[in-house]
Amino acid sequence: MLKIDFRSRQPLHSIEATRRIEQAAPAKLAPHTLMQRAGLAVARLALATTPHAETIWVACGPGNNGGDGMEAAGHLQRWGKQVVVTWLGSLDKAPPDAASSCQRAMEACVMFADEPPQNYDLCIDALLGIGASNRAPEGRMAAWIALMNSTSAPVLAVDIPTGLHADTGALWHPCVNARHTLSLLTLKPGLFTAHGRDTSGTVWLDALGAGHDAADTPIPRDPPTAWLSGAPKDLKRAHASHKGSFGDVAVVGGAIGMTGAALLAASAALHGGAGRVFVGLLDGGSMSVDTSQPELMFRPVNALDFKGMTVVCGCGGGESVGALLPRIFSTLSPVVIDADALNLVANDVQLQTLLVNRNKRLANTVLTPHPLEAARLLGNSTAQVQHDRLSAAQQLAQRFGCTVVLKGSGTVLAAPDEVPVINPSGNARLATAGTGDVLAGMIGAQLAAGKSTFQAACDAVYQHGLLADKWPEDQPLTAGLLSRSLS
Repeated sequence: MLKIDFRSRQPLHSIEATRRIEQAAPAKLAPHTLMQRAGLAVARLALATTPHAETIWVACGPGNNGGDGMEAAGHLQRWGKQVVVTWLGSLDKAPPDAASSCQRAMEACVMFADEPPQNYDLCIDALLGIGASNRAPEGRMAAWIALMNSTSAPVLAVDIPTGLHADTGALWHPCVNARHTLSLLTLKPGLFTAHGRDTSGTVWLDALGAGHDAADTPIPRDPPTAWLSGAPKDLKRAHASHKGSFGDVAVVGGAIGMTGAALLAASAALHGGAGRVFVGLLDGGSMSVDTSQPELMFRPVNALDFKGMTVVCGCGGGESVGALLPRIFSTLSPVVIDADALNLVANDVQLQTLLVNRNKRLANTVLTPHPLEAARLLGNSTAQVQHDRLSAAQQLAQRFGCTVVLKGSGTVLAAPDEVPVINPSGNARLATAGTGDVLAGMIGAQLAAGKSTFQAACDAVYQHGLLADKWPEDQPLTAGLLSRSLS
């Protein structure tokens, strides 16, 4: 069993891919083996996370997820716990494996009841798992979920919290809010993006002896649907380096009243390691020097030669940045497109054509939309984007031939011919003005240093989130402090 600590890269598999592993197992294993292994894993995790629990409620659905729960109930009862099972199924209608586990639980003298116990120390959610249908839980199941969420007793979800979509992280109401989730056979993408982080708690994985390294169960697996990003490699700078070794970044943005956005991006590029950072403000030349950061070099935007630079454009750019986008998009320089520049692209077919042509000319481009900006680019709604973030990011990547950073809880990174990546770092402290500008500058610095486009985006996003994860509890996180904490 593995606790997912977000530092190591992990493969993620869809419901369909996980089902194929389940279907292949009977040819390799004795009947009922996977469910027995699943139940034992759940029981062990329950004992490890809540060792002092005396009364344990196991809420079982009618399918195989319920069978996993009943198998766990039998072990816990034999280990001296007071276990109460509520089951929404019946022996005559249950799948064969679940029916077998029910019989085993009964033989272990587990108590079956129509209603949950009045007091319990732990609840095991074995209602639906990845077998959830495309409709909200209702009736007794909905009432049980509401009860789980209303008490202080911890919840351990089997495979995935009931009500959460395993592929997308979208949720139905009600949805279980778990303290721990034990993902079985594979890790599912929905645990780590959209609502997954809020509902899943601490995520664990048990491959049930059917992992890629299993000696006794060589069950074939599909390639990953996505990857959970791991920590970037710590690359030390060569001693014989100079500022030219780490590239130039030009930040274009900061229209009247929005100068701060460009300065935040520039500060992040500077503290993120760029060799030189140029700033082309669009507010008519309000600044020629930033005395708090004299390393930043201010230039009239029309005097900037983008050749050989990485360009970060759009941060606080307003409508003014639109006049510069054709010139920027026509260069072969790496470009990070953020904020107002994204909105202008969404409304301008010519700019979209120029963006697509960049890919044909092998020019590196990164788009960094939040969900509303992504919806504008796709011509749909924020709700549609959030309903399937992986698909939305991949659609954008294919449409524009770019690396896409779809921001939000569980930021999704996609690019043509790349398996998508979900970033696990970060928290709600980043939900404050200017942190997106900081991320754009960080990506610019990574690109200027010579990293591949997709890797530069993945590494910057992970580092951005990690800073928030390590932020002192008693110190407010602001974008300015965030950018300076890079160095």
